[in-house]
Amino acid sequence: MTMSKRLALAVLSAATLMTILDGSIVTVAMPAIQNDLGFTAAGLSWTVNAYLIAFGGLLLLAGRLGDLIGRKTMFLTGNVVFTLASLLAGAATTPGMLVAARFLQGVGSAIASSVVLGILVTLFTEPRERAKAIGIFSFTGAAGASIGQVLGGVLTDALNWHWIFLINVPIGVVTVALAIKALPADRGIGLAAGADALGALLVTGGLMLGIYTVVKIEEHGWTSAHTLGLGAIAVAMLAAFVLRQQTARTPLLPLRIFRSRNVSGANLVQMLTLSAMFAFQIIVALYMQKVLGYSALATGLAMLPAAVAIGGVSLFASARLITRFGERAVLVAGLVLLLAGMGWLTRLPVEATYVVDLLPMMVLVAGGGLVLPALATLGMSDAEAGDAGLASGLFNTTQQVGMALGIAVLSTLAASRTGSQVVSGASEAEALTSGYRLAFTVAAGLLAAALVVTLTVLRRPAVAVAAPAELAAPAL
Repeated sequence: MTMSKRLALAVLSAATLMTILDGSIVTVAMPAIQNDLGFTAAGLSWTVNAYLIAFGGLLLLAGRLGDLIGRKTMFLTGNVVFTLASLLAGAATTPGMLVAARFLQGVGSAIASSVVLGILVTLFTEPRERAKAIGIFSFTGAAGASIGQVLGGVLTDALNWHWIFLINVPIGVVTVALAIKALPADRGIGLAAGADALGALLVTGGLMLGIYTVVKIEEHGWTSAHTLGLGAIAVAMLAAFVLRQQTARTPLLPLRIFRSRNVSGANLVQMLTLSAMFAFQIIVALYMQKVLGYSALATGLAMLPAAVAIGGVSLFASARLITRFGERAVLVAGLVLLLAGMGWLTRLPVEATYVVDLLPMMVLVAGGGLVLPALATLGMSDAEAGDAGLASGLFNTTQQVGMALGIAVLSTLAASRTGSQVVSGASEAEALTSGYRLAFTVAAGLLAAALVVTLTVLRRPAVAVAAPAELAAPAL
């Protein structure tokens, strides 16, 4: 790997670290934010939901725009928007100002994140080199998720909650400055090749409305008029989008991309896996705080071994294993480890000990360090050079939808079980633990389904994605 490629990879990884860190750092600071700005309990959730809706809803459109006007342009634009929005969030003095800033952060994250994998696969075309690059990229993602929880507690306690957003500003400025020099120039294929305005409106509106509906399920319930009505509208908009893509002269999402078993299968496996694992991250943190009495900082530190395990495997082992055994075999091994760990959590007791009851999962979650790089490679394996941004945006979209679905479904099931246990006379700790065990059981089922899809649908890629001539080497 040349020095110029290493610098480009560092820039892409830093931007991803900042985006993922921002998604997790806010969780431990929410009580301080509520007290300071006067959020209601329901309103406070929008510090997370506003970011998630914008991020998940715009990824597909942003990925296609990256193919049309250039992925470097989109990456730079997204990071500038995210950095400015972080400054606005850090300076927020009212709930409305913070929620608006979080929405803009989601917009910036979607614009930048949607093209990162597209840049990676066109920059790193040799299989061994690409596997190593994706392993490093996956490491930064895993690190960001867990470091965010620890860093959020440290910054909130040592300074104040404003710094969980302000810390992004210097990182963003440096990232943009380095990206201008380090990332390869690309011209894009032109807006005329895919400027489907109606399709863009349908898919963006449908995804945003769908994610909004999902994140509000816990508040309104599965069978409420709110959930069923808005859910039906979202489905109708997405169905209209699919029909539009069949007839549009320049479709936003050419349906040919789904002819690839690897692209379709990898996106489905990712949705199932992240539904389980994101819910695990949230629910196990709730278990440690609400049942075991851990502080926010102690919870973050308790989950640190998981980040170390995932990061170590993705950084030092995944590339070698993928090169030797292939993406599919490595993905199977990773899913088996995750399934074993989730199965272990289904027997959590009320009075758990960390070493016996929680640490095994924190070690077995190292399987994520195998799953994430293998999925990223498979999800991009059959994408043509002109569709790399689109495939990257699609891959990130299924990631966000899976995360939203997972936490909505599993947290709702856990809350329902907890409520029924309280009515039956169980103590609060017993009721909560019973609900969390149910959530982990369902999560194990999702991982089992992901394993079945992997074994029956996915195949080892035959060839690497070819890079267009202008992306063959960084433009320095």
